[in-house]
Formats: sequence, structure tokens, C-alpha cells
Amino acid sequence: MLDELAETLDSGFDTEKELEIKELNREIRRLLDDLKKEERDVFLGRYWYMASIAEIAEKSGYTESKVKTMLHRTRRKLLKQLQEEGLC
Repeated sequence: MLDELAETLDSGFDTEKELEIKELNREIRRLLDDLKKEERDVFLGRYWYMASIAEIAEKSGYTESKVKTMLHRTRRKLLKQLQEEGLC
């Protein structure tokens, strides 16, 4: 079915890939909505603003170890959520 739609679109457009990206984005937004503000700020600092662990620690007042732990736990939550949705 997606192949039928792809035929009508620009040859550089990958409909299936675009849908996967949208689903992934939706799940990431859902995860962010469920996180505590502190966890969300650390996650966004690292993966949206590309801040270093040291920068995040300085800005948040957490130790670098705490920031690493928060990121690890958030990534595990995201992986579990993506697996439950069949996205990875």
C-alpha cells in the first residue's frame, strides 16, 4: 500500500522511512511528556542541544555521575517503550 503512494511522490521521498521517523518522534515526545522536568531537561540538554555531560552538570547543579545515570535510565525507558511499540 505504501508503495502505491510512493509512486505518486517525488522519487527521492521514502514514504515508509518517513512514517517510521514520525512514529519514532511521537514515541520520543510521549516519553518526554512522561518524564519529570529534571529528567527531561537533562535529556534535551544532551540530545537536543548537544551539550556535554560537564555542561549539563554545571547548569543543573548535578554531578556528572548523576547526569550520566539519568541519561542511562532515560535511554533505557525509551528503548523499552520503543520495543513495546515494535519500533526497534
